[in-house]
Amino acid sequence: MDQTARFALPYLAPGQLQKELLHNEALQRIDMLLCPVVEGAASATPPPGPAIGSCYLVAAGATGAWSGQDGSLACFSEGGWRFAQAVDGMRVVDRGSGQFLAHLGGAWETGIVRAQEVRVDGLTVVRNRQSAIGDPSGGTVVDNQCRTAVAQIIAAMRAHGLIG
Repeated sequence: MDQTARFALPYLAPGQLQKELLHNEALQRIDMLLCPVVEGAASATPPPGPAIGSCYLVAAGATGAWSGQDGSLACFSEGGWRFAQAVDGMRVVDRGSGQFLAHLGGAWETGIVRAQEVRVDGLTVVRNRQSAIGDPSGGTVVDNQCRTAVAQIIAAMRAHGLIG
């Protein structure tokens, strides 16, 4: 095996000549893969005049210098474009939106947060979805304003997926 399994970082071989070339290539790949930030949504066309160090997600049907690199992370370096195939669990930040993108099941997804609960200052504010709550009805005294307010609260909780 002459490279790592996940990100194809090159291994040095005993007695290898010009080890610095492989070592420098590995450093370039580490630089692009360590906390990657992309410049926006996936694109099939390389940008004109990219800045050194800028990274992009390559969309399906890539053309030009990105041809054949669909789904990859493309980063521009002093030596031109370098590519890394996305692996499940890989995350990048979209500089424009500030959102995280995650590569899962062979595709990039954005705007989805996966968690069992959300805590703010140590207090749980969202946890797993609870069972359904029925709409208000019945009772001996009907208070239409209260009933309307409660129904709106329940509808909002359903819309947010907090209850069934």
